[in-house]
Amino acid sequence: MRPALLGNETYMNFIAAGLSDVGLQREHNEDSFTILPEHRLFIVADGMGGHRAGDVASKMATHTIANFFKSTEAEDSTWPFSFDPHLSVDENRLVTGIKLANRKIFEASVRHREVHGMGTTVVGLLFSKDRHRVYIAHVGDSRAYRIRNGEITQLTRDHSLLNDWLLVEPDMTEEQREELPKNVITRALGIQNSIAVEMTPDEPEPGDVYLLCSDGLNGMIVDDMILDLVMEAGGDMEMAAERLVRAANDHGGEDNITVVTVRFTG
Repeated sequence: MRPALLGNETYMNFIAAGLSDVGLQREHNEDSFTILPEHRLFIVADGMGGHRAGDVASKMATHTIANFFKSTEAEDSTWPFSFDPHLSVDENRLVTGIKLANRKIFEASVRHREVHGMGTTVVGLLFSKDRHRVYIAHVGDSRAYRIRNGEITQLTRDHSLLNDWLLVEPDMTEEQREELPKNVITRALGIQNSIAVEMTPDEPEPGDVYLLCSDGLNGMIVDDMILDLVMEAGGDMEMAAERLVRAANDHGGEDNITVVTVRFTG
C-alpha cells in the first residue's frame, strides 16, 4: 500500500504534513489520518479488529469527525450531544466529533457481522486561533507530543492496563510492572455505546512542533530518537514525518506507522 502524504503545506499559523505506512510485518494498513487546514484540525486513528475491520473503524473515525466539523460551521447547526459548559466551544466540537464517531463505529459493529468487534484509538488536535490554544483529545494509546526548545513532552496519557494500575498503585515496583501484560488498552472507540474522551489543552509558541502518532512509531523508537529526528529536519515537516516512519521501520516495523507533524509559525 502506498503511503498517504500531505506535503509541507504552509497555512496561516502552521506547517503540517502527514504520513502513513503499513510497516514491515503487517499485510494491510489499519491506521488512518486526516488534516483539515481550514478547520485547523489534525487526527490520527489506529484501528483494530482484524483484516478490514480495523481499517473500517479508523476510517470511520477520521471521516466522521471531519464531516462533523464541516457540517457544524453554521452557528445554527445542531449537535448530537449536549454542550458541556465546562469546556470551550472548540473543545466541545472536538469531544462531540469523537463521541459521534464512537457511536457510529459501535452501531456498525453491532449491525454488521463482518466487522463485529472492530474499534480504533484516536488522537486529535484542534487549534483555536481565537484563544491561541491547542486542544488535544484522545481515546486509547495513540499519542500527542510537543517538541519545544530541544525538549520533547508527551502530552497524552496512554489508556492502557499498566497506566490504569499506576493510577491506583503509583508506587508499584518495576517487577510488578513487568508482570502486567504489555500493549493492552482499556479505552477505544466502538467498544461501547458511550466513551470518555480525555482532553488536554496547551498553549503553542512559535517554533513548537506537535506530533500525533499511532503506537507503531513510539513502540519502535524511544522519545529521545523522535526528538532528534524532528530537530534534524528543522522546519521541514514532510522530512520529519518521512524520517520518523523510516526509523520505525529500521527498528523492526512491527506495526502500521502513522504520524502527523505540525509546526506553529506564530
